[in-house]
Amino acid sequence: MSGSEFDTVIDRRGTFCTQWDYIEDRFGTDNLLPFTISDMDIACPKSLVYTLKKRIEHPIYGYSRWKNEDYLSAIVHWYASRYDCMISKDWICYSPSVMYSIAKLLQLCSEPRDGVLVFTPAYDSFYKVIENNQRRLISSELLENAGYYQIDFEDVEEKCKEARILLLCNPHNPVGRVWKKQELQKLLQLCEKYDITVISDDIHMDITYKEKGIPVLKLASDCRCFICSSPSKTFNIPSLQGSYVILPDFKIYEAFETMTRYTEFVNSPAILGVLSTIEAYRHCAEWVDDLCSYLYDNLKYTESYIQKHMPKLKFQIPEGCYFAWIDFHELGISDAQMQQFLIHEGKVAIMSGTVYGAKQHLRFHVGCSRSKVEDGLCRLKKTYDAIERLK
Repeated sequence: MSGSEFDTVIDRRGTFCTQWDYIEDRFGTDNLLPFTISDMDIACPKSLVYTLKKRIEHPIYGYSRWKNEDYLSAIVHWYASRYDCMISKDWICYSPSVMYSIAKLLQLCSEPRDGVLVFTPAYDSFYKVIENNQRRLISSELLENAGYYQIDFEDVEEKCKEARILLLCNPHNPVGRVWKKQELQKLLQLCEKYDITVISDDIHMDITYKEKGIPVLKLASDCRCFICSSPSKTFNIPSLQGSYVILPDFKIYEAFETMTRYTEFVNSPAILGVLSTIEAYRHCAEWVDDLCSYLYDNLKYTESYIQKHMPKLKFQIPEGCYFAWIDFHELGISDAQMQQFLIHEGKVAIMSGTVYGAKQHLRFHVGCSRSKVEDGLCRLKKTYDAIERLK
């Protein structure tokens, strides 16, 4: 897919789109340009659209199954061809969403009040899934140096002593770290030492820039590791529904499938989700490479624009994910004040870092056309200038 195709602006309003049609729910007004929820304003691959159209033309939309050779082998193929990670078809189980999978694995692998270790700042749903499943959040704050975040392994080992689960985000949302082999190996060693189960949310795994991510199951370890993922972020298809878990532990696999199939009855998939997974993982690898190049250029443009026009903002290009994690502490204003300026001066909706547990940060979403990024940065500069004029 050429850059010009990614540049195409597609009007999403009126499609029941969370990012565009429901801005007012979070920001109090709908007269804003949104850079919020993590789907993209970019069309999914043309071959995927063709596959979906072809199925829709068949006028019967009855029950479908995920446990078929095409679906399972497509996932196996993706991990083998893209990550040199060998998984078994017998480890794969369907799930309606990644967060559903995480919730169920928390229930299967721990008890109420057990500790769940999370690197913070973190994806906001992590806080919610831990709290609402009566587990106890154990936070290990990432160490930040000039916008680059690292794991505080001394802190992690101390907190492993009271944790039952490590809830990992790989790559890490919102700061965009792609964990390196040495980091993952050290984490797995600690988890093995303290008998901790690893639940790895890999939903952003394909959006990386200079180096590919490493699935935890690729690394030899005796600790118990599970991966929760989906093609939804990579191929911009979350509304098609469906994700998968990779569960090498037979007892956990059996319990998970029983729960989804016979306890909660969410095991019957949407056929468009099944077909999109097969098509994406079998035939769209080149599209993903082109997408990552385009997103990286958006991030480079963002970096250059901030350095030139808003020098008090600090931003380093991430290793993965499509977010610019921007530090505005030098402006000397609170998060609430920044949001008011963004809404009333810039007319722009950007997620506050407080959502993820960080003060004086913004998560600016670049998964869109360059023209939208440019417009958003101009609105951010208008906000910045208004703040500076008050000093």
